[in-house]
Amino acid sequence: MASMRAVQVKQQGGPFELVEREVPEPARGEALVRVHACGICHSDMFAKEGGFPGISWPHVPGHEIAGEIAALGEDVKGWEVGQRVGVGWFGGNCGYCRQCRRGDLINCANMGIPGITFDGGYADYVVVKASAMASIPDELSAEEAAPLLCAGITTYNALRHSGAHAGDLVAVLGVGGLGHLGVQFASKLGFDTVAIARGTEKEEFARKLGARHYIDSTAQDPAAELQALGGAKVVLATVTNAPAMTAVLGGLGVRGKLLVVGASMEPMQIPPAMLIGGSKAIAGHASGHSGDSEDTLDFSALSGVRPMIETFPLERATEAYERMLSGEARFRMVLTTGA
Repeated sequence: MASMRAVQVKQQGGPFELVEREVPEPARGEALVRVHACGICHSDMFAKEGGFPGISWPHVPGHEIAGEIAALGEDVKGWEVGQRVGVGWFGGNCGYCRQCRRGDLINCANMGIPGITFDGGYADYVVVKASAMASIPDELSAEEAAPLLCAGITTYNALRHSGAHAGDLVAVLGVGGLGHLGVQFASKLGFDTVAIARGTEKEEFARKLGARHYIDSTAQDPAAELQALGGAKVVLATVTNAPAMTAVLGGLGVRGKLLVVGASMEPMQIPPAMLIGGSKAIAGHASGHSGDSEDTLDFSALSGVRPMIETFPLERATEAYERMLSGEARFRMVLTTGA
């Protein structure tokens, strides 16, 4: 059997280790994808440290996968060997649960997640359901496409389904791994875009990304500043800081929405009365299914939205992961296989 490299976690909380494995074969309805690039996401902590139901070890992380089809299982239609494809958090739906029967695929009760419920993309090859794949346009490199399959779809899909229309005031809280894409998407979607971040040193960068307004949350009251601009239709919260989310709530306009995509486990301290006046709302938004991933990639290629990335070879996965955890990455870490 042909062999491949994979970076696995042998036991819960253990270190990454580079190992040789047999190249897996795709079963009915599956595809074998030759990985060219795989982004490193904060959610990869689930594969390393646990905390997500159903994880077992040894385990290969990675759910921001960009590559090409190396082989197809039986009954796979509409795809060809050699075609460039990507796979994100959505690893395929069951087709029979209540959500699937109503077309809400990303909320499938039995959804697969690469690098979480099955081995992911920190490897030369990965087997995925064919229904989880998205076509990658020629304008995007594999290294650019990989983060768009998680951070990209998370921000783009949330914004396009937020209820905001072109010309509406939309703020992005945070200008990091998610936020630097959120600002770009908000601008390209035609929103009057506000970036909110800590410190004045990020203002020039945020404006280059497309922000028309900048609020320094360390020196200004973000809620008051948003109200001075007319009140936000949407605030996209990309940070993992619950107090920072609470601080912007007062900046929502009438029927405004705080849209949370930053995964924090901290409780938000919000007086319920704040939501009643002006009919305001707080909502979360999951990333999206494979069709949403394809839309994200196509829109990015069309509009010029690109992630800022740092690339490391697969064998330096530990170093790249630790750089992501430290917050020093600018802004998304991507592993490359050299393929």
